[in-house]
Amino acid sequence: MIHIDHIPYQYIAIEGNIGAGKTTLSRKLAEDLNSRLILEEFAENPFLPHFYKNQERYAFPVELFFLSERHKQLQEHFKSMEIFQHRTVADYYFLKSVLFARQTLGDEEYRLFQRLYQSLQMNFPKPDLIIFLHRSVPNLLANIRKRNREYEQNISEAYLDRISSAYFEYFKVESEIPIVLLNANELDFVGNPESYALVLELIQEHHRPGMNHVSYLR
Repeated sequence: MIHIDHIPYQYIAIEGNIGAGKTTLSRKLAEDLNSRLILEEFAENPFLPHFYKNQERYAFPVELFFLSERHKQLQEHFKSMEIFQHRTVADYYFLKSVLFARQTLGDEEYRLFQRLYQSLQMNFPKPDLIIFLHRSVPNLLANIRKRNREYEQNISEAYLDRISSAYFEYFKVESEIPIVLLNANELDFVGNPESYALVLELIQEHHRPGMNHVSYLR
């Protein structure tokens, strides 16, 4: 049973690779916690279908569009101090912009992108807690096929593997934010109440800053 008053985090970010189940879990948490919800509006990116067909050509516009849209969305969300009186659940952390860009851009483009990111990220608070849904690449690909977005069907195993590696490299150096690394290969937040109950338990615990591993099989 969840006790909302016992949750020590006001800003919770659900992170993970493409197809990890971030949005599904974020929606459920926001509803049950009576929280404000931030969902990434990826479908609005007009470059995304082209990117998955030709990454080299479309990497910079796709990443720049995501950066701009994430910034606009978060700026609107956090513009009032009232937000600190309400819990927020998001299905991304703004930092993902630079993690993805590092994997897709050339060195010169990445340096420019990083300068833009640094000037924009200062406007936002960091999450109080990050829950990272870790799934194997075959598991991610199965989920991607299941949700059947046409433009995602060309995503390669190598690309998903690079994105996972980028997150783990970041986790090694993050020392301020508690990060719960949840092995989610066997978890089903929609069909299995026990899977979802695990997350509710986790967000009521105090986690130390840095990476915290959670492996769960029942």
